Amino acid sequence: MKKITLLSLASIFSMSVMAEGFQVNTLSAKQSGMGHVGTGMKLGAESMHFNPAGLAFMEQTLDVSAGITGVWAEARYSHDGYSEHTDNDPSTPLYAYAGFKIYDFLKAGISLTTPYGSSIKWPNNWKGADLVQEMSLKSFSLQPTLAWKITDNLSIGAGLMIMWGDVNISRSLLPMGALSAIAPQYNDVVLASASLHGKSSTRVGFNVGAMYDINNEWTVGASFRSKVTAKVHEGKATMDYASEAIKKILINMSTFPQLDKGTFKAELPLPANLTFGGTYSPENSNWLFSADVQWTFWSAYKELNVVFTEVFLEPYSIQADKKYKDSFAFRFGSQYALTERCDLRAGAYFDMSPVRDDYYNPETPSMNKLGFTLGGSFRPLKHFSINASVIYLQGISRDGSYEFVDGLKQPQRFEGHYKSSAFIASLGLGYHF
Repeated sequence: MKKITLLSLASIFSMSVMAEGFQVNTLSAKQSGMGHVGTGMKLGAESMHFNPAGLAFMEQTLDVSAGITGVWAEARYSHDGYSEHTDNDPSTPLYAYAGFKIYDFLKAGISLTTPYGSSIKWPNNWKGADLVQEMSLKSFSLQPTLAWKITDNLSIGAGLMIMWGDVNISRSLLPMGALSAIAPQYNDVVLASASLHGKSSTRVGFNVGAMYDINNEWTVGASFRSKVTAKVHEGKATMDYASEAIKKILINMSTFPQLDKGTFKAELPLPANLTFGGTYSPENSNWLFSADVQWTFWSAYKELNVVFTEVFLEPYSIQADKKYKDSFAFRFGSQYALTERCDLRAGAYFDMSPVRDDYYNPETPSMNKLGFTLGGSFRPLKHFSINASVIYLQGISRDGSYEFVDGLKQPQRFEGHYKSSAFIASLGLGYHF
């Protein structure tokens, strides 16, 4: 039973680090329309996320923006004639930025973003219920930032990332049909599920960057976000049974884990990433082009350790290998000033998966993804803008497998073919003076 507990708890945290998965960095309605580029762009207050050095080029005394995103994602699984798909609730990441002018060469700001926030919901009685039924994640980052314009062409910036969040995961603890000898009517029903809840304590990281104007047309930038280790100090569980009769049978089994009687601790690294970007804005032209390359250090996620606090559950403390690999994302975007009040945007990006084929789990149906974006801004007033964008995200289908031991202590291998896609829409407002 140790391994089935391992999988339950390991599932909790996998989505929280899966920035590639159904998560998209929709932290600006404007930049989402340009393929999420921004490391080499002067974005005012919104530079705090993409490259804090860009904040130093802010010309306004005050620049504020806020927005919300809706993410509608679906994953599909198939194997040997069997197929199933998710029925996810929409995710709604939020963002808010406020930048302030202290001196002409010194700017400050603060941002609140949800860099991780997603959900996945497979049918309760599907064939992969032993691995995952439902998962949801909410994560928040508060970032105070300072930016210094060293010369007319060069700036640096730094932000302190204060992060916290919570996550929930539900999954079956026994394979369907495990009690067929005494309860055959439940052969196609999940007998018992555990819903595990964890709140990550507040952790701190940093975000630094530099930006340089090569000339009037070209700007380059680089930013680095540090690794943050997420920690759950007192996770808890609730149990759900197919019926009261099944509950009595299972509780009387000495080998069946009563997870709702204990608490656990766990931690994992949220990896660092390094991004380089460049922007080209031809003189006497309404066009702007920008590109980013991001390197995410997923190899820091080698394993997941979960330790139970209570002595009677200590045998279920676990160490789960993950062995992620570093991955890259390539982004391109363009902007065209249609009129003095209206800008149009388009972009595309390619996001690589860090998950190896032999560690592939349906809790995080990770795969290389290709995104196509459109967006625009309208300024009905001189200092006020309305920003919107849409994204279509298509996963490049892949095969994967995962080995585990089920609730009857039998080795299992869950394998199949996976597909995924998502539609994303963002709406934001901006004001400056």
